[in-house]
Amino acid sequence: MFAPERHKRILELLNAEGAVMVSRLSTELGVTEETVRRDLEKLEAQELLSRTHGGALPIDGGTYEYSLEKRKGLNVESKQALAREAVQYISAGDTVFLDASTTTFYLSRELKNMRNVTVITNSIRVVNELMGVEGIKVIAVGGIVSNNQSFVGTMAESHITDNYFADKMFFSSKGLSETAGILESNEHECYIKQKMLKNSKQHYYLCDKSKIGRIGFVKLAPFDSLDYLITDAYLSEGMVSNLTEAGVEIVNI
Repeated sequence: MFAPERHKRILELLNAEGAVMVSRLSTELGVTEETVRRDLEKLEAQELLSRTHGGALPIDGGTYEYSLEKRKGLNVESKQALAREAVQYISAGDTVFLDASTTTFYLSRELKNMRNVTVITNSIRVVNELMGVEGIKVIAVGGIVSNNQSFVGTMAESHITDNYFADKMFFSSKGLSETAGILESNEHECYIKQKMLKNSKQHYYLCDKSKIGRIGFVKLAPFDSLDYLITDAYLSEGMVSNLTEAGVEIVNI
């Protein structure tokens, strides 16, 4: 495959998935990782993408927060697979926090087959999905309604801090960095997730492959705040080492 064809395919994958990784591109394009890196350098020079550690993002991908409608269409199969795995860690009698990510929305769909579970969430979509489902108690934290169809702001944060506690928290974020930990690009959602982390016993981070190496401008939490990382991504040796050292159980699907 000649360079122009590779460049076209890289941009197609970037547009479809929101992020690309060097290792996957090497396999997809049938070339060495060094060739892929040179391709990414050329595309970055043309201002067609932004390189990251181990891959690339769309221009401004590090700080730009996709709209809810666009995020709903990104990596759907990966998110559904993560949700199917995550629901296995929920048992009858559990109280769980679900954040307002699209991945936990798919998890809420998986919960419909369970009974005697309490869900506390700031996601309006999760509330609508589970409202009226027999055996599922739903608690919305209230607050200001954001463009993300979620409750945010100081009212929502204080409601969580003062009133709600959970056995388990399931969440996602903008990205996962080998050196910086768990990152967000929406500070209002970040603050909500931090309150949920503080008021829950076990923490499950649902990480599809597009999150690896992706940068957000707000640090959500360090690795040692996690109990489980559920992912469909290839993790570098450095990432695995840092997570393991922090006591995180990695669940690859």
